[in-house]
Amino acid sequence: MRQYRILQVHNFYQIPGGEDVVVRNEKRLLEEHGHTVYTYYRTNKELGEKGIFGKLLLPFTAVYSRKTVREVKRIIREEKIDIVHVHNTLTMVSPSVFYAAFQCHVPVVQTLHNFRMLCPAGSFFRDNVICEECVSGGLGCAVRHKCYRGSTAQTIVSAMILKIHRMLGTYRKVNFICLTEFNRNKLLDSLNNPSVPEHKRVVDASRVYIKPNFTFAEGLAPSREPEDEEYFLFAGRVEALKGIDIAIRAFERLPEKKLYIAGTGPMMEEMQAYVREHHLTNVRFLGYLQKEEMSRRFYHAKAVIMTSQCYEAFAMTIAEAYSYGVPVIAGSVGNMAGMVKEGITGVKFQYNSAEELAKKVEEFETLDIKRLKENARDFYQKRLRPEDNYKKLLEIYEDILQKQG
Repeated sequence: MRQYRILQVHNFYQIPGGEDVVVRNEKRLLEEHGHTVYTYYRTNKELGEKGIFGKLLLPFTAVYSRKTVREVKRIIREEKIDIVHVHNTLTMVSPSVFYAAFQCHVPVVQTLHNFRMLCPAGSFFRDNVICEECVSGGLGCAVRHKCYRGSTAQTIVSAMILKIHRMLGTYRKVNFICLTEFNRNKLLDSLNNPSVPEHKRVVDASRVYIKPNFTFAEGLAPSREPEDEEYFLFAGRVEALKGIDIAIRAFERLPEKKLYIAGTGPMMEEMQAYVREHHLTNVRFLGYLQKEEMSRRFYHAKAVIMTSQCYEAFAMTIAEAYSYGVPVIAGSVGNMAGMVKEGITGVKFQYNSAEELAKKVEEFETLDIKRLKENARDFYQKRLRPEDNYKKLLEIYEDILQKQG
């Protein structure tokens, strides 16, 4: 099989997230199979290093960065890159990376890790509820509601990037990888007006592929500790988007069952205060955990609790839980609904109801948990293994390169 020379492009946010893990995993996967992966990484921490003039230019460089074009073209030419694989472009990389690839006549593909192609906030989430107003009412809705980080200025920049590159036809020339069928349908249904001729649509449907994320199943069986066997695990950012308040209020109704919370975030102090004030001795905050300790917490959990209040482009927490053979109790919304098989790999509840979650936790306890754990591990083995993911990624690369001619 041909060994490719791949340029991996990623813009890191100031706060680390799941996308960064996926990027590292994919780089490792490709290199383990003999491919050469070059990187062009930038970070939004660069914003703090810019002077006044640089910050004034940000709305323009976020749309088109001459620095990105210059540096990416140099790497493509010097390293004889076969394909450019982009993960995130906001804010420093910018969509100009696509033009660097176009000008060098090298195919480019972007993995869509969120819904930012459709929503300036990237989440379809506003005022603690799912919102798709930008799809029906235009990107100005996001500006009006300050959807990106509560800032009018930052939302304008995010919306402007989308508007300009839609008008320029940039996205039509790019190949995309969606993480699920749900995401692909959302992308095409939202952007491509059926009344518009195919050659004028924002995205070329023939260039949109589907490949889920994956996780390496490492350290699957650390020694069990009896005191850790009976708890449920919430693993994620402590924020409204992830439904932390739903999880805690559900376990307020279940004083005999333990909830461990692994992670930190903007609602940490508020939720800790709530737990103290309501004397919830069954809820414990673990804070941010390093990989080894996080693995141990996953493995010992009776089930993982997923209370996200948004669609979740791909629930990596569910993939990780399954890799450890741990079932999941998840809200029935977006991609979580498709990743959890009712009564087989876990149970589902009305995603925004703490009362419903509490009932489902009790229902979960009546099931054959040993069988659920086996099924969760089986789900991982059949759909989320690195080896299968690698084969799918190579099929996508080969198809793109063949079309490029």
